[in-house]
Amino acid sequence: MIARILRIELRRSAALGVALLLLVTGVPLLLTSTTFFAGRWMQLAVIARSILVVLLPLALAGGALLGRRDARHRVDELFTSTARPRWHRTTLTASALAITVVAAYTLLCLIAAGWVAPTAHYFPSAAVVVAAVGVPALIAAGWLGMAAGRAVPRVITAPVVAVAGFAVLGLLPELMAQPAPDAPVFLPEPSALLLVPVISGLDDFQTIMPRVSALQALWLVALAATGLLLLGTVRRRATALAVLPAVLGAAVAVPLLPVGGTRGAAVVDPVAIELVCDNAGPQVCVTRVHAELLPDVVGPARQALAMMAAKLPNAPVRAVQTQQVTYWARLDPNAAPAPHSTDTVVFDTPTIDRLGHADMSGDYFLPSLLEAAWQQECADQSVLGDEYRARIVAAAWLTGRPPAPQPGWGPTEMEGLVRAYQALVSLPEAEQRRRMGAAREAALACQGDGLAAVMPEEQR
Repeated sequence: MIARILRIELRRSAALGVALLLLVTGVPLLLTSTTFFAGRWMQLAVIARSILVVLLPLALAGGALLGRRDARHRVDELFTSTARPRWHRTTLTASALAITVVAAYTLLCLIAAGWVAPTAHYFPSAAVVVAAVGVPALIAAGWLGMAAGRAVPRVITAPVVAVAGFAVLGLLPELMAQPAPDAPVFLPEPSALLLVPVISGLDDFQTIMPRVSALQALWLVALAATGLLLLGTVRRRATALAVLPAVLGAAVAVPLLPVGGTRGAAVVDPVAIELVCDNAGPQVCVTRVHAELLPDVVGPARQALAMMAAKLPNAPVRAVQTQQVTYWARLDPNAAPAPHSTDTVVFDTPTIDRLGHADMSGDYFLPSLLEAAWQQECADQSVLGDEYRARIVAAAWLTGRPPAPQPGWGPTEMEGLVRAYQALVSLPEAEQRRRMGAAREAALACQGDGLAAVMPEEQR
């Protein structure tokens, strides 16, 4: 009997329409974001959690529409007069909604997996856990929406709860993350911010701590229980008691959650940053999470190493992808990263296309590799304009051609680069090598002004 009623609810209620709405909205969001997760399972989980900022308000609105069904058809008093408790009927309707929203979310993840599975070489099990937290989040949103629709059976209820849900999920974290005017530059967000299931901003080398995912799931299950209890209650006392699961869930989770929002919940995945190397020539290495990029970068990397060996004193002999978490993803952006050795040139992760391969369509990767010969992970990560221009001139010196036009640079700035390059190459070859070697030594030691070593006296 229960299975038959559930099938009827799935076929004839608005539950299926809510799932279709999630799919129609979620699929375009995923397909326009494939470059952010192609070839990387953890980034797929992060994207799945980030689009909850849109899916959860829709689930709230869909639940509100479903919750006002009895009042809309004017059968609420009829059902109330029967001896059967309200929760007997509402539980089956809520179960139908839970089944459909979970099925829609799962289907979204499976569709996105088509852009990950063909090229991914590393599958962290934590990615499943991170993505799975979206399941209780959608159930909780649907059931809370149903409770709101039953309590206030008006047409305006659905859009109001959708807007309120978006404000809580999208705007509240931004407001909580803003420091006070007189506060330090770096001020970690409160741990309560992690009660919001939406996450974003993880580096490819990071993962969410398992205990954070477990605490978030605990809180969301408690919130879903509150929504279900509110949906089935009739008396005021029972309504007051219905909020207890959510209160207890928050009371348990908040003290155990870290501060700093998503950045505070993230840790470096030691397996993701392991190096995978090609030793068929000068060694070229990428991280395990980006192993699919190795065939694309090995050629340009060895070409850059050959150019350095031909002209640069004490040239690097290997090229390695950076294992450092990006500045914007660190819990403390002021923390000094570990420096690399002088025999190694460290390059940033190349742009990844929508199929999970390195995007080599633009002529930028080789120049960036050449510029990396004068870069070091220093405590002071600020790069002055003169220093940046000096790196461009240094890379041009290795190629033997004037600096190529830079995106966004005006004619006056480019003329300055060309003049500096021409002045440098007009010096005797021995002096050129001395200046470039001194510039690299200063850069790798995080000392001095590299521009003074690169530029001739008349161009300083």
